[in-house]
Amino acid sequence: MAAPKKGRSANAPGKPGRALALILIALVALTGGMFVSGHTTPRLGIDLAGGTSITLRAVAEKGQESAINPTNMATAVDIMERRVNGLGVSEAEVQTQGDKNIIVNVPKGTNSQQARDQVGTTAKLYFRPVVQLEVSGGEAAVPTPGATDGASPSADPTGKNSASPSAPEASDPSAKASASPQGRALTEGLKAATATPSPDATGATEAPAESPAPAQTAPPVDAKVQAAYAKLDCSDPKQRATAGKDSKPEDATVACGRNGDGPWQKYILGPAEVDGTDVDDAQAVLNTQTGAGWTVTMEFTSEGRKKFGDITGQLATQAPPMNQFAIVLDGEVVSDPRVSEALTGGNAEISGSFGQEEAQALANMLSYGALPLTFEEDSVTTVTPALGGEQLDAGLIAGAIGLALVVIYLLVYYRGLSLIAIVSLLVSAALTYSIMSLLGPGIGFALNLPAVCGAIVAIGITADSFIVYFERIRDEIRDGRTLRPAVERAWPRARRTILVSDFVSFLAAAVLFVVTVGKVQGFAFTLGLTTLLDVVVVFLFTKPLMTLLARTKFFSSGNSWSGLDPKRLGVQPPLRRTRRPSSSALVEPKEA
Repeated sequence: MAAPKKGRSANAPGKPGRALALILIALVALTGGMFVSGHTTPRLGIDLAGGTSITLRAVAEKGQESAINPTNMATAVDIMERRVNGLGVSEAEVQTQGDKNIIVNVPKGTNSQQARDQVGTTAKLYFRPVVQLEVSGGEAAVPTPGATDGASPSADPTGKNSASPSAPEASDPSAKASASPQGRALTEGLKAATATPSPDATGATEAPAESPAPAQTAPPVDAKVQAAYAKLDCSDPKQRATAGKDSKPEDATVACGRNGDGPWQKYILGPAEVDGTDVDDAQAVLNTQTGAGWTVTMEFTSEGRKKFGDITGQLATQAPPMNQFAIVLDGEVVSDPRVSEALTGGNAEISGSFGQEEAQALANMLSYGALPLTFEEDSVTTVTPALGGEQLDAGLIAGAIGLALVVIYLLVYYRGLSLIAIVSLLVSAALTYSIMSLLGPGIGFALNLPAVCGAIVAIGITADSFIVYFERIRDEIRDGRTLRPAVERAWPRARRTILVSDFVSFLAAAVLFVVTVGKVQGFAFTLGLTTLLDVVVVFLFTKPLMTLLARTKFFSSGNSWSGLDPKRLGVQPPLRRTRRPSSSALVEPKEA
C-alpha cells in the first residue's frame, strides 16, 4: 500500500480562531469608518427620502436621428449633472434610461421648479446681435447709448438695471481692464469693453456722460421675421413658448425676454455669432473691488475668443439697440448686455443689481447650456418626505416579517443549530449596513425601495447556505460518524454547493444590473452585494463557529435540543452481534 501523504488532512478542522478574528477585524474597521466619516446611515433614494424625479426624452430633427447616440447622451448626462450640482445639490442623480431617456432625481430640500428649469432648458445656447426690441405691447425700447469707458460688461437678467455704481474713471489705467473670475485684473494691454444692461420696463436708463455712438442703418431683415415680430405678444405664454423655437442658428429670428417682474420684451435677433460651445467657463462672482455686487464672468475658448471679439467689435459701432447682443437659451433671451468696444481678451463680465441665485443661474446657463441634443420633458414625479417615509417603513416592516419567518423556521427545525444561523445573519446584516452607509458618499449609492427588496431576498439566500451546511452535517451523522469529524467531512461537499448557488445568484444580479437602468439597478446591486457577503460570512464565520461549537458537550453529545440528536435524525443503533452456534451443537444426540 502507498504511504499516506504528509500534511494536514482534508478533514482537519484547521484554525477557526483566525477566521473569526479576521471577520471581527473587518466588522470593527467598517463600523469605525462609518462613525469616523459621519455617515452612520445609508443614503436614501428619492422614493424613500422624498424628492423629484424628472424624465427627459431626446428628440432629433428630421434627418438627424443618428445624433441620438451613446456619446451624445453621455455628454448630455454630464452637462445636466453639472447644471443641477450648480444649484448646490450634491446628491442629485442623472442617468440614462434606455436609448433616448434621461432620468434626473433631485432629493428633498431642493427647489424642484428651479431644478426643472435647469435640466429642462435643453436647447443650445446662442449669442445673437439685437436688431430691434420693444416692450411687448408698448413703444420701442431704445436704450441710452454708452457707458463709462473701461467699465466691465454689465447686464441684468432680472431687470434691475443700472450701471456699475463704482465704475472706474477713464483716466485710471485700471479702468482699461475687467476682472477675471478670480478677481485679478487682466494685463498685457487687454481691454474689456463695456456692456450695460438693457433698459427697464419704461425703456429708459440713466444716461452716462459719454456721447452716443453714431446712428447706423439696421441690417435687412426677412419680411417673414418682421411679420412675426409685429404679431408677437410676449405677454401671452403660448406665443412665448413658440417664439423662435424653429429658427436655425444661421437665420434671423424673434424671441422674448423679461426684466425681472416687469413686462415682457420682444426682440428681432440676427444670426447666431457665438454658441454655447465657445464658452469655456462661467462663474458667479461677488465683485467687491468695484462695488458691482454679484457678477457673472465668462471665459471663452480660443475659437470663441475670436468670434466674440469680432461680434463685439461690430456691435460697438452701432447705435442702440443694435449695440446689444442677446444671450438666447431655449429661444428665450436671458440677458442682453450692451457693448461699447471690442472684447478681444477672451474674458467678459456681466454685472448688474441681481442677487447670488440669479447670478448663479445665469452662470450655469452659460457654462452648461450647450447640450448636444434637444430634450422634451416626459414626466415629473414628486415624492413628499411623508410618502417616502411611509414607503421606507413598509419596506422595513416587510424585511422584519421575512427575517422573523426565517428565524422561526430555523428555531423549530434546527433548534440549537439555529443560534449559529441567527448570529451569522446578524453578522451579515451588520456588514451589509456598514458597507451601504459607506458606499453612499463613496460611489453615490442610494438605498431605494427595490434595493430594500433585494436585501429582503438576500435573507433567504443567506439562510439557504446555512441549511445546506447543516444538512450535510446531519447526513454524516446518519452515516454513523460523531459530530467533530462530521463537521469537517461535510464542509467540502457543502462548500461546493454554496459556491455554485451563490455564483448563479451573483451572475443573475450582474446581468440584471447591466441590462437594466434606474431603480431596478438598486435591486440588482443589493442582491449582488449581499451574495458576496454571504460567501464571506459562511467561510469566515459560520464554518469556524461550527467547528468550535462541535467541541462543546452540548453539541457533541447529541443533546435533544442541539438539532443533532442521532435519534431524531433516524440513526439506528448498531445491531448486537450474536455468536453462531458451534458445529457440535448442531449434531443430533445419539439414541440410547
